[in-house]
Order: sequence, then structure tokens, then C-alpha cells
Amino acid sequence: MRGSTYFFHVFLCLLSFNTRAQTSDERPNILWIVSEDNSAFIGAYGDTFATTPHIDGFAAQGVRYTNAFATAPVCAPSRSTLITGMYPSSVGTQHMRSTYPVPDFVKFFPHYLREAGYYTSNNAKKDYNTIDQPEVWNESSQKATYRNRQEGQPFFSVFNIQVSHESHLHSSIPVAELKHDPEKVPVPPYHPRTPEMKHDWAQYYDKIQLMDEQVGRLLKDLDDAGLSENTIVFYYSDHGGVLGRSKRFMYESGLHIPLIIRFPQKYAHLAPGKPGSATDRIVTFVDFAPTILSLAGIDPPEYMQGVAFLGKAAGEAREYAFAFRGRMDERFDMVRSVRDKRFRYVRNYMPHKIYGQYLEYLWRAPSMGSWEEAFRAGKLNEIQSAFWKPKPAEELYDVVADPHNIDNLAGNSQSNDVLVRMREANRRWMLEEKDIGFIPEPMMREIAEKGSIYAYARSAEYPLAKITETADLASSKDPAVLPELKKRLRDKNAIVRYWAVIGYNVLAKHATSDIDELSRLLRDREISVRIASAEAMYHLSGKESALPVLRDALESGNLMARVQALNVLENMGKDAGSLLPEMKKLLKEDVKDGDYDVRASKRIIENIENN
Repeated sequence: MRGSTYFFHVFLCLLSFNTRAQTSDERPNILWIVSEDNSAFIGAYGDTFATTPHIDGFAAQGVRYTNAFATAPVCAPSRSTLITGMYPSSVGTQHMRSTYPVPDFVKFFPHYLREAGYYTSNNAKKDYNTIDQPEVWNESSQKATYRNRQEGQPFFSVFNIQVSHESHLHSSIPVAELKHDPEKVPVPPYHPRTPEMKHDWAQYYDKIQLMDEQVGRLLKDLDDAGLSENTIVFYYSDHGGVLGRSKRFMYESGLHIPLIIRFPQKYAHLAPGKPGSATDRIVTFVDFAPTILSLAGIDPPEYMQGVAFLGKAAGEAREYAFAFRGRMDERFDMVRSVRDKRFRYVRNYMPHKIYGQYLEYLWRAPSMGSWEEAFRAGKLNEIQSAFWKPKPAEELYDVVADPHNIDNLAGNSQSNDVLVRMREANRRWMLEEKDIGFIPEPMMREIAEKGSIYAYARSAEYPLAKITETADLASSKDPAVLPELKKRLRDKNAIVRYWAVIGYNVLAKHATSDIDELSRLLRDREISVRIASAEAMYHLSGKESALPVLRDALESGNLMARVQALNVLENMGKDAGSLLPEMKKLLKEDVKDGDYDVRASKRIIENIENN
């Protein structure tokens, strides 16, 4: 009897062990299929001009998210959000193509999957906008695949499709070879129907078709491997795009993304709806990392700022999707945006800068030059011309009635309650996540050399409430704020002084009485303040006071100080001519930490010498 009891207990232990092993083995595989630079130009999202049969079929098997958003309208900051589960505007990775380090405690989320026994593969793009953590992947290369895992090992695999990237518009396909007719292609109302614009749009739809075919091949590979019934598959794009006023810009065209998730029958209980259904839950890239960990049965670390929307750790649906824009390549700007299920709010902190600041990479698309040329020739209507003019301080759009975001409701009294609500949501978010975007980037580079930008933003040296208040005043376009800004020109905090000077650039036509105060700041200890003051002095008293400061900045060892100065010189026309030797010298130096000063210099030199 005693022996029977013993063997019974052994049997129970073995059964318990096998049950635990089976449970572990049945953790879902997770596959990410990521396309680049495309909004929802997909049949399943209602685009009747698109040729996307594979994604349409995939959507019939999965759940389509109608309110999914990137946190930035450009790749590297978006991918920084995805890999960390944190806002780049909080950790210091918001500016395009920067390598400021994240805090030591922040791990790229595949680290937690690999630690839990998952096989992690990445094929192949990273572009995380910070110092890499290659150890989080079992393999990351053009050949990386889930097929190299151990038998029965769950996997998390990423495949990145590049054919829809904007670079595929830089060389035009002959019209006879296009699959989509340029004369029939839909063109948004903010674009003129120039021959180049129609051609770029048609060529882009061709690229979307090729992207769709690659999605189909990846799904077939999964089927052929016998893994579809054990794998949750995500399809999404890394942000919106791709023609002008989409990628890099804070509208639906830059931030609204397609997201479709397919749950096999085995994991149907994890799905938010039945196959072929749609959900209007708001999700953003900051939510993706905690969601993947949640689906894998891993508790997301507390530092992550997103909310899991699937799995055991799923939280309450968010009310707002937040987004940011910092420097894009060689051009400075600062914009924040808030989106609920109906409205998009945009706050422009540098409204004196036009939307269409010249970006060398963006202008490689033939459509951009044709759009600019049509504007200069006076051939555009008001909607198409807006891109080439200074921005309002605030924008508000009813995205249901106005999907192209062309009817700004910010000045409409009937929309005032919505405007105030979303303005306050934006302010709360920036304060809660300690938005580092207000730090001028030349100063940010210096901070990063000494320590963590994240830690700096949480120190007494960064009085964010006062800084945001100053930036709000500076960007308001209201001349009544000048007396207060004048006081803040003498603030002990350099960032407050910087934003006070930005206000003088925004309100240059109304600030002639404060030349002496601004002149004093040409000798400020912070180079960002000196450059901003030189810009203001140029508008108020001419080039003579501005040029010495800008010359010093061009000779600075700080790349971003050089780029900031070049942004000022870009708008000075022939008045920048005396600094041609300094700009030409930049073209001859070895590029060590980025070529944005080279790009900006080339543009100015060409404009001066050719005009």
C-alpha cells in the first residue's frame, strides 16, 4: 500500500511537471511584419485605389485597429519608442538621427523575452536612435529568422519591409512601367496635381503593391513552416507617409498607421474581437513593448510608459495618443500633438518657422521641388500654399469630418471647449513625462557628455513648469506677452532665457523697443541663447550684430550649435554671404558625428552663389 502511494505521488509529480512544461511550451510565438513609411493605403482600410490583396486577406483573418498611432512621424524616434516602451521626448532620443544614451535601467524589450526563454530575431533594421543593445537578439541580420531556434522554443521575430520607404521615390519609374495610373491617382487637397506629384503618388502606390506582396510571402513562409496556428502576427507601419506633409509632419498623414493583428484559434481568447472585426481602441507605439511582454506572460517593467493593450497585463484603454516632433535632420522645430477618437490637437512651439523648411533628403522626391516651384509661381490655392507659410500656434482638426487636416478649428469659438481640453492634456503629458524637448540641442549634447539627459530632466536644473510656461508665451504670437518675456530674458535658467528669446523671434515685428536687452544676450554663457539672440537681432537691427555670433557658432566644436546657426543663416539670404568661407570650410572637414551641418551649408552656398 505504501509503495502504491509512493508511485501515485511520483505520477502526480510527473504529471505536474509535464503540465508546467506544456504550459511553458504553449506561450505564443509572436511575429512582427513592419513596413516603412506608409499610412493606411490599404484596401482593408477603405483605400479603393490600393492593390493590397494579401494584407486585405490578412485583415479578414485578424483584428484591424482603426486608431493606431506612431509617437513620431519619422522612423528613428518611432523605433526608439517601440524598442524601449518609453517616450523619446522623455528619455532623450526625440531628435532624428541622434545617439544620446538612454538611462542604464532601460533595456530594449526583447531582452526580457530572451531572458524568459524566447528566441529573438530581427531582420534586419534597427535604427533605434540611441546606443545599440545588440545582445537582446539571438540574431539580427538580413538572414535572421525564427527557423534557427531550438525545437519547441517560442520566438519573437521581426521582419522589416523597406520597399515602401521614401527613398524608393528618389528615382522615377518611366510612366509606361507604372502599374497605377498617374492621371487617376488620388491626390490629397493640400498637394497640387503637378506632373511630378501625380507621378510620385502613382509610383508610391506601386511600392505599396510590392510591399503587400512581401507581406504575403512572409505569411506563406509561416504557413509552410507549420507555425501559423501557434503564432500571433502583427502587421503595421513604422509611421505614416510618405510624400511631403506626411512623414515628419504632425498630422494623420504622418502619425496614423495601419495595425492588424491575427490571433490563431489557439489564442483567440486574447483577441479584442473576432476575425475580420475592427476595434477603435487607441493604441500607440509606446504601448507595443509592454503588450508583447504581456502576451508572453511577462510583467512589463514599471519604468515603461506605455499601457499593454493585450494579454494578462492589459490595462484600461487610453483616452489620448500623444506624439512629438523635434529636429528633423538639419532643421530645427518643436511640435507636440494629442489625438482622441475624433480630434487632433497640434501645438507649434516654433510657429515662426514654416512647415516646408528645406530638408535635403525630403527634396530628393521630384514632387517636392514641383510643389515649391508652383508656390513661388503663385499657382497654388490657399490650402496648398499653407505648407510654405509660418504656422499658427495651435491647430485643431476634426479628423472624422476632415481626414486631411486642412480646416483648423483652433480659432472657432464652437470648438473652444475641445481646444482647452486637449491643450491641457498636452501640458499634463509633457509635465508628467518630463519632456526634454525644450532643451536646445546644443545644450543637450553637452549634458549627454557629462551624464544622463533623463536624470537632468528630473533635477532642479530643469524647472519644467516655468520652461513650458515660457514656451507657451513665446509661441502664442500675442504681442501682449512681450513685457513678461522681457523679464525672463534675465532669468537665471538658460533654457528659460532661450525660450524668451524664441518669443522675440516669433514676435519680431513688435519687439523693436527691447534691442538693448537682446543685445546683452549676444554674450550669454549658453551658445544656444547667443544664436537665438543673433537671429532676433538680425530681424530688429540688421546683420552686423548677428554675424559675429553666427561665425563663432560655425567654428564651434558642437555640431548642433553649427546646425542651429545654419538654420538662422538659411533665412538671411545674401546677408549670409560674408560667412561663405566658414561654411565652405565645413564641407571640407571629415564628417565625424553627422553631416547635417554639411547639408545645411551646401544649401546656403548654392542659393547665394546661384542667385
